[in-house]
Amino acid sequence: MENLISAIISFYLLSTASYIAYLFFQKENFNRIGYFILLAGLLIHSAAIIAIFVQTGHMPARNLYETLSVAAWAVAAVFIFVRYRFNLKILGIFAAPLALIIMVIAALIPQQPTTAKAIFTSFWLMFHILAIFIADAAFALACGAGMMYLLQERSIKGKTRGFFYKRLPSLELLDSTGYACIIVGFALLTTGLITGFVYAKSVWGRFWGWDPKEVWSGITWLVYAALLHGRLAVGWRGRRMAIMSIIGFAILLFTFIGVNFLLKGHHVEFTRF
Repeated sequence: MENLISAIISFYLLSTASYIAYLFFQKENFNRIGYFILLAGLLIHSAAIIAIFVQTGHMPARNLYETLSVAAWAVAAVFIFVRYRFNLKILGIFAAPLALIIMVIAALIPQQPTTAKAIFTSFWLMFHILAIFIADAAFALACGAGMMYLLQERSIKGKTRGFFYKRLPSLELLDSTGYACIIVGFALLTTGLITGFVYAKSVWGRFWGWDPKEVWSGITWLVYAALLHGRLAVGWRGRRMAIMSIIGFAILLFTFIGVNFLLKGHHVEFTRF
């Protein structure tokens, strides 16, 4: 498994280097190389996750290493889809380094024997975890698109066109891509929460228990619901949408990481964060 982890990190590192080269030199070959290296890393990463699942019979999210590994996999997978769907090549400069950083942090975590719990065999729990991770990855890419939007907007409004002006796509493409990522993320987050409620009812006899992770997941859902409402009902676009995407992702990061270290609850107990 250590060899697989090293291989995954190596592929994500090479992809990151290629996308950085593409950002600076704008050579299409660097973009293609970065894409195919990331795709190869994703395939190896998928094989590693499947191997853990086959070996243990449990969803590979039983500890912090496995959780971060699945998070990195989701970022790479969602980017591959977004690049194919919207042809937003430059977003790789955000996705590849993010997947790399998450995997490096995961690799630095001491590997300790994990006792498998029966709860991880539940279909509802597995679907809940997978939907949440893919939703989080979609929101991460929406944040990346929002950051690029702000950089490009600043370049356009500036008297002298800066470094990013010719290197980033149009504001319209960045805005529409970020919006699409939020729609996908929100749909999956809603699905993940519903399956989580169903699982909680089957295990603890109630849908909601005011666990800190549940509360902050609900807050995250409300933030993105408000963002979508603002877009559809009020017409939020452009700069406001970009800023809200970044704020939403910051709240999501606290829900994903901060809650586990600062607060207590059964989510922490089950995953041993």
